[in-house]
Amino acid sequence: MTEKTETKLIKKTALHDALSALLADYTVYAPTGEAERQAFTRLNAENLDAANLTGTPDISPKELLFPRSETLYGIDISTGEATAPLFEGQTILFGVRPCDAHGIGNLDSAFLEKGYVDEAYAKRRESLTIITLACATIPHPTCFCDSMGGGPADTECADILLQETKDNESWIASFITEKGKTIENIWQAAGIIAAPGKAAAATPPVCDLKVDKPKELSTKLLAAFEDPAWARFSEACIGCGTCAYICPTCYCFDIDTERHKDSAMEFRCWDCCMFSDYSRMAGGHNPRPTKKERLRNRYLHKLAYFDERYGKTLCVGCGRCILKCPAHLDIASIIEWGGTL
Repeated sequence: MTEKTETKLIKKTALHDALSALLADYTVYAPTGEAERQAFTRLNAENLDAANLTGTPDISPKELLFPRSETLYGIDISTGEATAPLFEGQTILFGVRPCDAHGIGNLDSAFLEKGYVDEAYAKRRESLTIITLACATIPHPTCFCDSMGGGPADTECADILLQETKDNESWIASFITEKGKTIENIWQAAGIIAAPGKAAAATPPVCDLKVDKPKELSTKLLAAFEDPAWARFSEACIGCGTCAYICPTCYCFDIDTERHKDSAMEFRCWDCCMFSDYSRMAGGHNPRPTKKERLRNRYLHKLAYFDERYGKTLCVGCGRCILKCPAHLDIASIIEWGGTL
């Protein structure tokens, strides 16, 4: 039996107080800044008013769960003792757009399912509460989440969903999970929320970019593995890795070791399958020697390999890679092509 979702009303003017009420028990991250400088930032009592919920950051919030660089464990060389980082406290990710929350669900599959559990990711994920902000307007013309199984008011991976009311003065807050209901109790005690009464959520918008995703896309793309179209698609690519670093679902990483006198550490950092070194083996052989093979692998992983393993497409339609690619590569066009050009 599905537990009933509670809904309450939060005035937009109460945002400062709503965030402040969380700081006693949580580390809170929310979007701050403007335009291309907007990013998820840790909030404190001094910068609460910097929270900006009017746009969407170019960089996704995946680094809170999968940091750009992190120590996996340290070693005292003199004793041989190994220590792993401690993960303590509870974290809130506030104002996440539905596509980014959907992306976290895909990272959950990669790091927590099919018999493999990444310990560092698991501990961060367990302590994370996700407060998703539905899109009142579509952030970018390259957004196409509603073509990829999501939507501007999707609840995938949300513990709480905030939706603007029709008068644009408040949010309807849906408390979906136990983590979300813990926040509900905090806000209730602080007088932040009230019964919704006759207030109703605004109708979710629809994306301007419509992508005709073919049926059995993964099967068709795999059948087109040797299609000459991959070479044409790759011609403009400059191998910069922008697509991977701004993507909410890319999770390629490199592992290395660093030594300082009597101590050493093993760390991992973000990597990109579009880099020539990524697939180069110890003997120098590279099974993906050109841009064609690397670009093909990237798109097949997003649209076919991940689907084969986890039953869902890795792309969530956030449109960042289309918007920011300096060579104007377009994953939406690859999806619509579907191996049938």
